[in-house]
Amino acid sequence: MNDKVFIFDTTLRDGEQSPGASMNTGEKLRIATRLDKIGVDIIEAGFPAASEGDFEAVSKIAEQVKDSIVCGLARAVPEDIEICAKAIKNASQPRIHTFVSSSEIHLKYQMKKNQEEVLEIARESVALSRNLCDNVEFSAMDASRTDPDYLCRIFETAIDAGATTLNIPDTVGYAIPHEFSELVKYVINNTANIDKAVVSVHCHNDLGLAVANTLAAIAVGARQAEVAVNGIGERAGNTSLEEVVMALKTRPGTFNTGTTIDTTGLYPLSRLVTTITGIMVQPNKAIVGANAFAHEAGIHQDGILKNPMTYEIMRPETVGLNKNKLVLGKHSGRHALHTHLKELGYDLSDEELKIVFKEFKALADKKKNVHDEDLEALVTEEILRTTDVFRLEYLHITCGTTVSPTAAVEMSINDRTVKGTANGNGPIDATYNSIAELTGTESELLRFSVTALTGGTDAQGEVTVRLREQGLVALGRGTDPDIITASAKAYINGLNRLEYLKENPVKAKV
Repeated sequence: MNDKVFIFDTTLRDGEQSPGASMNTGEKLRIATRLDKIGVDIIEAGFPAASEGDFEAVSKIAEQVKDSIVCGLARAVPEDIEICAKAIKNASQPRIHTFVSSSEIHLKYQMKKNQEEVLEIARESVALSRNLCDNVEFSAMDASRTDPDYLCRIFETAIDAGATTLNIPDTVGYAIPHEFSELVKYVINNTANIDKAVVSVHCHNDLGLAVANTLAAIAVGARQAEVAVNGIGERAGNTSLEEVVMALKTRPGTFNTGTTIDTTGLYPLSRLVTTITGIMVQPNKAIVGANAFAHEAGIHQDGILKNPMTYEIMRPETVGLNKNKLVLGKHSGRHALHTHLKELGYDLSDEELKIVFKEFKALADKKKNVHDEDLEALVTEEILRTTDVFRLEYLHITCGTTVSPTAAVEMSINDRTVKGTANGNGPIDATYNSIAELTGTESELLRFSVTALTGGTDAQGEVTVRLREQGLVALGRGTDPDIITASAKAYINGLNRLEYLKENPVKAKV
């Protein structure tokens, strides 16, 4: 390995821009802790000027992350930069990431400025950032549609002003690999002071080429890859962290470089992000999908039994996948639960452990065996939530072939108990009608999906919903052995996330 590729994770910033993927501070902190644990070099913790909630989350992450650089995003606006500096001030290794548009189409229609004016904006914003923080990243937004010579000029300006990392974003996912690698190579060869900064790339997946473009850039000298867990992000998403890391690990001779990521943490990290955001990973997703290491064809199965390398270019254990591992049952004690949760990355306080242990025992009475996925769901539902406006207390369903489906619901709304009954076309429709009446909400159900957390007829059902209200979109997630109860939990979780978004309006992010 000649030199290292730095992994810059933007799950908590760009990843959160996935429709409905808003996270509260506790959830962001849990993800940041796991990113730090597996060796991610830079964590882009958020956009502090976007909202009070984002500022709080970035500040707490900066205080608690031990080894990773903690980065905050700021527009090339003095107020944004100053707010960002305040949010990351307690980080052991802080970074300010500021950006401005560079493409002709952005300058003409979005910024309404000429190239010289934007050069001055870049100079001033980077200089201010450097006065407040020694580690400064500068991004030329829409770089893949920017004139290459102007891109070199704006990067030279940024380096002269104090930038230590230069980011070349394919902001709208327009590039294709050979074009993008040529652009990166041109910037490296034609920016006079390029040796004073790390060259970074940030690729979007609108054409399904984010990972390919990132790897193409690394092949010609880029040494920072901006990625997100599971590839989440706005529109079609970002470059997938796990895919870039495993491509470099699996093909070291091709790239002659690599990362220092602990790859055994990739699958647990993927699962954590899925659990918190409610954004499911498609079964055929590379590295972390349910079918990534599944072999159904007879000839494949025969080959795997004789030598796994016949049809597997990496082992499941390499990415932290333990198939169907039974962990605990109803006779397991508090110490065993605490120990195993630590192994999964959840170091709970005594009070948190007390809450989870109680729910674990209740679940173990319903299920014979409790799996890792069940434990993660318990921690997420009981610990990672902030104070909820709405909470389910009681649900009773009457349904069948000869009766009209009816749902009797008791809820707590800001610690006030309310009860109601409603009918519907089915038990879930009746439940949602009753909850909507009690909460006085008028959200539109955009999506409803059901999966099983594990195998077996006693598996917990996992329900994911997408809700829209007042122009805001939020995901909701719920788990329970009873699928109707899981559906109610998911709906209420979505309503609580909508309330969070209403209280924490977020500025437009790019």
